[in-house]
Amino acid sequence: MTGGAGELVLVVEHDPAVAGLQRWCLTREGYRVEVEPDPSRAPDATSRLRPDVVVLDLSLAALPVELYRRVVQAMVLRPGSSGGRVVAVVGPLDPALARNLGPHRVDRPFGPRALVQAVAVAMRRGSSERTQELRAGALTLDTAARTCEANGTDVALTATEFDLLGYLARNPGRVFTREQLLESVWGPGAGAGSRTVDVHIAQLRSKLGDASPIRTVRGVGYRLDP
Repeated sequence: MTGGAGELVLVVEHDPAVAGLQRWCLTREGYRVEVEPDPSRAPDATSRLRPDVVVLDLSLAALPVELYRRVVQAMVLRPGSSGGRVVAVVGPLDPALARNLGPHRVDRPFGPRALVQAVAVAMRRGSSERTQELRAGALTLDTAARTCEANGTDVALTATEFDLLGYLARNPGRVFTREQLLESVWGPGAGAGSRTVDVHIAQLRSKLGDASPIRTVRGVGYRLDP
């Protein structure tokens, strides 16, 4: 198995014995490893350490999807980062929730080989996403650098605004209800209401101006014109 080349992995793990095993097997593969024992501090640790990959313990989280989303948002504060670089470590999980935890998961109990493989795949995926762009009319989104341009001008978006716009841009022409957008962007159990979607859409339209490709479909929801 191909090892790391000094890339930094943040291990977020509540069990000291498991964290020690993770550190050992990842260090042996050539990765640098930092450990955060408190999952609730994972977003702050991610912002502070700027890791290449986060191995995130969600087995005891009351709101696993919300914690995962916050860590992903912390990851994308650095250029070249994405949700593809977060490996979720989970216990028994409802399949509906599991679908909102990104492409990389390790189920407890797991062996060193499964962990190292998941980290290696996440590292490769993150690297391949660095140049991804989404375009819609005069709008350009760089999903790796988390930047937005409208008519060639940079537009500053909040993390949630970018996630919402990016989700619509990945599905051009498709109409989404407010409930579908809430579940896909905010995640199940986030506690947001349908009015939250309307507010964020209004903010996006205000910031994008004439370049906004977001359309309202009366009685249904929203779509983004390609």
